[in-house]
Amino acid sequence: MLNPRVFLDLNIGGQPVGRLVIELFSDSTPKTAENFQALCIGEKGIGKNGKALHYKGTTFHRVIPRSMFNGGDLTEGTNNSQFIICTDKTEWLDGINVVFGIVVEGFDVMKTVQKVGSISGLTSKPVTISDCGQL
Repeated sequence: MLNPRVFLDLNIGGQPVGRLVIELFSDSTPKTAENFQALCIGEKGIGKNGKALHYKGTTFHRVIPRSMFNGGDLTEGTNNSQFIICTDKTEWLDGINVVFGIVVEGFDVMKTVQKVGSISGLTSKPVTISDCGQL
């Protein structure tokens, strides 16, 4: 059985920059992959704060060039649904986070996103998920 694939369409400063396609490791991390997929599709319902539990419209609040970008905080300050897309080796995250997928398309988009990041992680322009779902 093939692992599912999801997409994230990204905007920088309100302008479309392209699509990331992520293959989810439902075979080795079924619960985490299923949760991420559901948040991409938007089938988790409404959160305690009254907002949809959906990655659409959320931002990458931290972008560190040649390292990672971090997003998906649906309920600000809780870390409940955050995820990291690594753009290089990040050994310091080993044993702390779960690898549940791999970017299979959109490497040019990843490079573009990194251009608005900084060593502190603050972005010069907002990086937003304009749409997302399952392929």
